[in-house]
Amino acid sequence: MNILYLHQYFHTPYQPGSTRSYWIAQELIKNGHKVTMLTMNKKIESNIERIQIDGINVIYLDVQYDSGTMNIAQRLKAFLSFVFKSIPVAMKEKDIDLVIATSTPLTIGLPALALKWFKKKPFVFEVRDLWPEVPIQMGGLKNVFMIKAALFLEKVIYNNAKQIVALSPGMYDGVIARNISHDKVSMIPNMSKIDEFWSREKNLDLVKKLGLKPHSFKVTYFGAMNIANGMHYIVDALELLKDEADIEFIFLGGGATKSELEERCKKNNLVNAKFLGSFPMEELSEIVNLCDVSLITFQNIPILATNSPNKLFDSLSAGKAIIVNSAGWTKNLVEEHKCGLYVNPEEPGDLAKAISYLKENPKICEQMGHNARLLAENTYDKSILCEKFAKLIDSLEM
Repeated sequence: MNILYLHQYFHTPYQPGSTRSYWIAQELIKNGHKVTMLTMNKKIESNIERIQIDGINVIYLDVQYDSGTMNIAQRLKAFLSFVFKSIPVAMKEKDIDLVIATSTPLTIGLPALALKWFKKKPFVFEVRDLWPEVPIQMGGLKNVFMIKAALFLEKVIYNNAKQIVALSPGMYDGVIARNISHDKVSMIPNMSKIDEFWSREKNLDLVKKLGLKPHSFKVTYFGAMNIANGMHYIVDALELLKDEADIEFIFLGGGATKSELEERCKKNNLVNAKFLGSFPMEELSEIVNLCDVSLITFQNIPILATNSPNKLFDSLSAGKAIIVNSAGWTKNLVEEHKCGLYVNPEEPGDLAKAISYLKENPKICEQMGHNARLLAENTYDKSILCEKFAKLIDSLEM
C-alpha cells in the first residue's frame, strides 16, 4: 500500500524527541509498503520541502512549534497553520491507499477527515493522549464553546476512523467510553528500543566531560519538562536531599518549566541538580547509562495517569530502576514486574525516601534494573510492537 503518515512532531533517531513513528514507518516499509510522512518543525527555506530519510518520503511544511516558549494562543495558531497547510498538500498526493494520523494535537485528524470525505481514503487514528480531556482537566482549555467544539471533533474523528490505536490501557478505556466499538480499537503502547538503550560499562570520560561526580548515586529525569510533568515535585524532593552530597539529579531535555526549575535550583543553591540540555538518541543513551534510577513523574491529575511516556520504555530498555508517581497502569507495571517503585505524587518526601532506599540497597536497585531490561526485551521492544502495528495495518480490509 501507499501510506500517507500524518505526524506533526516526527523525529528520527538523529534528533531529540520521540521516534515511534520513525520505527513504525520502517516496519511498514519492510513489509512492502511505501510511506510518505507529512510533518513540520524543520527550518526550511521554502513553504514545503521533500526529502527522503532512510526510505521514508518526508514532506516538511514551514510551520514551527515550541512547547517551551509558546503560549496557548501561539500553540493553537501553530496547530491550525499545520491543518491549513497540510490539507492541500495531502489532497495532491497521488495513489494514496491509507492514511495514518497520530495525535497530538487532536487537529491532526482534520487532514485525515478531509482525505476520507473528499477522496474516500480510509484512515487509522493513533491516540497518544486523550485530547481534549488532557487540556480540559489541566485547565488549559476553559472556553465552553472551545470545549464543545473539541469534544465534537474527537467524536467525529473516532467515528470516521477505520481503526483506532491507543497507547495505554487507560487511553483504550477512554476511547471505548466515547461509545466506540471494542472491535475498532487496539492497544499498542509506546515501545522500548533495546538496541538504542542498554546497560554497559560506564563512560568515565563522559562523566568528567559533563562535570559529574564519578561515584555518586545518579538519578535522572529525561524528556519533556512541561507543566504536566510535575517537575517541581522532583525539585521538592531534591531539596529534602540537598545535604546528601553523593546523590546527583541529572535533568535531560527541555520544556516550558525548564528555565524556572534551573532558576529555583540556582536560587536555593541546589548544587546537585545538573541541567544538561537535549541530546540525540545516541548521546542520550550514553548519559542515561551513567545513572542508577530513572524518574517518571506527572502532576496528580487523573487523566495524566493514562499516559504512555517514551521515557518509561527507554528506561526499561536501559535497565534502570524506575520511580513513578502516577497511580495508573505505570504503577501496576513497576510493581507487578518488580522493576521500580511507586511514590505518592502529593508527597515529595515519599520520593526522597524512595531514592534514599535504592541508594542504600544497591542490590535491590540492580535487580530492579535487570527486571526492567527483561520486560523491555520480552514485551515492549520496538521489534515486537512495530510488527504488531504492521500486522494490524495489513489486516485492514480496504
